[in-house]
Amino acid sequence: MSAWILLRGLTRESRHWADLPGRLRASGLEGEIVTADLPGSGRHAHARAPWTIGATTDFVRRAIRSQGYAPPFRVVALSLGAMVAVDWAQRFPGEIEGMVLINTSMGRHCGPMRRLRPGAWPAIVRVLWFWRARRRAEAAIHGLTCTRIDSRETDLDQWTAIYASAPPSRTNALRQLLAAARYRGPAAAPRCPILVIASRADALVHPACSAQLAAAWSAASIEHPWAGHDLPHDDPAWLAGTIAAWAGRVWALTTVATSRSGA
Repeated sequence: MSAWILLRGLTRESRHWADLPGRLRASGLEGEIVTADLPGSGRHAHARAPWTIGATTDFVRRAIRSQGYAPPFRVVALSLGAMVAVDWAQRFPGEIEGMVLINTSMGRHCGPMRRLRPGAWPAIVRVLWFWRARRRAEAAIHGLTCTRIDSRETDLDQWTAIYASAPPSRTNALRQLLAAARYRGPAAAPRCPILVIASRADALVHPACSAQLAAAWSAASIEHPWAGHDLPHDDPAWLAGTIAAWAGRVWALTTVATSRSGA
């Protein structure tokens, strides 16, 4: 059974998924759930983040293999992590058999003012300015990426503690940001089932980026009606259920097609 690889975005790490991995397991999703960190984040906080998505992909592939996992994989990926997933599937098509891409963008399919919304820049500047005054930085991130604020103080406590235990550097944050900005993505869709998910209230990446990507690739797509960029934070139950339902349809159809061809 293929493992599911979970990839977060800019400066975020496995623990920022919070309870989504558990919800995916509870949803009946088949296969092991594996959280992976990008270079410069989480368990790899002391590694230098590459300037390119391709080099980031190579790092992640090596790290996953060093943990004893072998392809093919299925991937759930957010933002920068979704760019890595697409690059992985494009360059190593036999290794990825399905992808869920959440709130991402690619230069070939979306303009720069939508890939990073102008209204997000003040918050990004605050994050970089208050990088070591971590609770203030995390508050800026929360305000930019989350619409659900009922757990805000608990979130800030947890996120500040995560940073203290594995602090990403400001330099690595900038390197990750540049790698994302430079990534254009392929013209044609990778040869695997793809679900594109957008959040209507995403203040960081315009949801039109996901819509345009799904249209260009004729991929399945769905939009959450009120969540922000950090959809796994805002509505993990909806996200887990949506992924499980899509996976059930895709691989049920694959199983039927395989059985018919062998009959």
